[in-house]
Amino acid sequence: MWEGLGLQVFLMCLGAVLYSAVAASAPLEHSHRRRLSLHRHRERTGKEGQVLHRSKRGWVWNQFFVIEEYTGPDPVLVGRLHSDVDAGDGNCKYILSGEGAGTIFVIDDKTGNIHATKTLDREEQAQYTLTAQAVDRATNKPLEPPSEFIVKVQDINDNPPEFLHGPYYARVPEMSNVGTSVMQVTATDADDPTYGNSARLVYSILQGQPYFSVEPQTGIIRTALPNMDREARQEYDVVIQAKDMGGHMGGLSGTTEVKITLTDVNDNPPKFPQSVYSMSVSEDKVSGEEVGRLKAKDPDLGENGLVSYRFIEGDGMTVFEITTDTDTREGVIKLRKPVDFETKRAYTLRVEASNTHVDPRFIAWGPYKDTATVKVMVEDADEPPAFLATSYSFEVEENAHDGTVVGRVHAKDTDVANNPVRYMIPRYTDVEQFFSVGPEDGIIKTTRPLDRETLPWHNISVSATEIGGHHQDTKVRVNIKVKDMNDNAPEFATQNEILVCENASPGKVSPIIHNVYCTFPQVTFRKDRSLYSTASIYVTRRGFSRMTQDVYFLPIEINDNGNPPMSSTNTLTIRVCSCDSKDTILSCNVEPYILPAGLSTGALIAILACIVILLAIVVLFVALRRQKKEPLIVFEEEDIRENIITYDDEGGGEEDTEAFDIATLQNPDGANGFLPRKDIKPELQYPMRPGGHPVANTVDVDDFIKTRINDADSDPTAPPYDSIQIYGYEGRGSIAGSLSSLESVTTDSDLDYDYLQSWGPRFKKLADLYGTKDSADDNS
Repeated sequence: MWEGLGLQVFLMCLGAVLYSAVAASAPLEHSHRRRLSLHRHRERTGKEGQVLHRSKRGWVWNQFFVIEEYTGPDPVLVGRLHSDVDAGDGNCKYILSGEGAGTIFVIDDKTGNIHATKTLDREEQAQYTLTAQAVDRATNKPLEPPSEFIVKVQDINDNPPEFLHGPYYARVPEMSNVGTSVMQVTATDADDPTYGNSARLVYSILQGQPYFSVEPQTGIIRTALPNMDREARQEYDVVIQAKDMGGHMGGLSGTTEVKITLTDVNDNPPKFPQSVYSMSVSEDKVSGEEVGRLKAKDPDLGENGLVSYRFIEGDGMTVFEITTDTDTREGVIKLRKPVDFETKRAYTLRVEASNTHVDPRFIAWGPYKDTATVKVMVEDADEPPAFLATSYSFEVEENAHDGTVVGRVHAKDTDVANNPVRYMIPRYTDVEQFFSVGPEDGIIKTTRPLDRETLPWHNISVSATEIGGHHQDTKVRVNIKVKDMNDNAPEFATQNEILVCENASPGKVSPIIHNVYCTFPQVTFRKDRSLYSTASIYVTRRGFSRMTQDVYFLPIEINDNGNPPMSSTNTLTIRVCSCDSKDTILSCNVEPYILPAGLSTGALIAILACIVILLAIVVLFVALRRQKKEPLIVFEEEDIRENIITYDDEGGGEEDTEAFDIATLQNPDGANGFLPRKDIKPELQYPMRPGGHPVANTVDVDDFIKTRINDADSDPTAPPYDSIQIYGYEGRGSIAGSLSSLESVTTDSDLDYDYLQSWGPRFKKLADLYGTKDSADDNS
């Protein structure tokens, strides 16, 4: 790498030197030619004696070139401008304008040398257009017209190739032929493709041999090995290099990575990992249950790896079936019908696994299938006993005595052990327990007489349980028919009355007389379990009178033809009716003939109407008596004050322990054994004690209460002692506070109690109590 870089720098320097020499010699040679042509012009004019004043260009030059990326210590000399009008005395001034003039390119206004002051990059700008002009230094007037020239930046190999779209991903089918195109990669080079070999690229493969190759000029990647197997290796990392300078030494290069994946094709047949599979199934399994699974391996993917299974031979093809699990690609063997260990204990099957989709390109690699042998062993299971019949039907005569044998059921253990069986009748099938079964022999017997007319069929079940096993049981249906016997006497089917006309003729059946139906429980012909027979009733005499007898009771004996024959006597009711000439019934009512003579229907209706009116009057009277109004006010003579107990003061609180002694509430006379009647007002009136008059208002409540107590004790008209509850004063310390109004005597009251004086003598004490304050105030 360093050797290539040194060579490149050497070539750049050599080119710069050669170019400078050429650029320096070109103006001199041009100037020489210009001076030569000017000398010849003077000689012509001298010979002819006249001078031509024709304007001509002072210079002609080709394009200038400058190498890009020059990094020397001095500015690069691009070229030199010189005009014939420049006499070398310094009066000619050179001016440069255009792209990069003054910044990138500068000119010596005396000599016309042009230099590049900056490093140029062709990839940024390939050429610059400039304008040169010679003017008089003193007057700045142009000595010649301006002229354009181009400075081209000469390319060097300074840009490596680049893969702009890498990394790449490609897919190619496995087992592809050699030379199969995988994909094309393309690199770009920013150098000038028209100059030298800087942009001439060559592709090569650095990693991925010997599986893949790349075309040097196009970059197309192809397979290089045959029969590349995806199952052996699926992915490859390939590195591609692009190198400029035609791939020669000193060129720049770039690389990219290509990930190539082999896609799957169906090139592998399914294969069973083992040739024989062993499975087992219990004989108690039902149809549809899974027996086992097996799988043929196929390394292919997707539909190329799909496998289907089928039985191709074996003695269990009708007993088993095989399906394919789409998720796991396994063959699932299931029971098609139950197996029996006692009948067959092993089955052998041949299973084939084959691909669903086959690639025709690889069909010669076949066959795409494989086979295996499956051996299924049947396991013994403890099965319940099996009855010899699916159901049983027996007959027994009705009214048979207890213990009559009805029939026998039989079950046996199907297992190899052949354990004994025990029988029983589930109670829910024979709730009334008409039958019993022998637990060991299975004989069914009656436990009480049966009645066909009540229940002609009995449907029960018998359960058989294996003794010593897992106590599994099986049930069988037993239908028992009760045979009929002639144990019911015949009787009338209905007890309807038979009607006969008064004018019925003897010896004929009256059209009004209906046929009499009898039931015979035991005869040859049946209809709804009974035989219906009819008997005709004939009239033996003429003329019937309802006045004489309107109802006849005719006893009839009925006999059946059963074995043994039975008979019964039934009474037939015949009612005589009034009929017209066409034997149409007019009336069968006999009440009008029983009524007394002269009492018509109108009179009977009048009597009934009177009775109804009398009953209505009685009911109305009783209702009015019950609707007595209660008085709205209390009569004046009722003194309700006898039920009112008046207290002069308020009782104490919770802590009133110093109140009035309870002994004071007792009757002092009662202590001596004498109890006067307090409910009778005494005749004698004791005068009030001196000083017993109402005292003036005072703040001493205790004295006031004691005075009232003494007045009450000396008053024989006061209520009994045990009806008075007096407390000396209100208790102290209650957290509820005082509720008494006794303290109101010390405050001014807004209430006026003068109206108590007008309430009469019964409220005198109350008026004196509350009126004292007012009178005292008035006196003051």
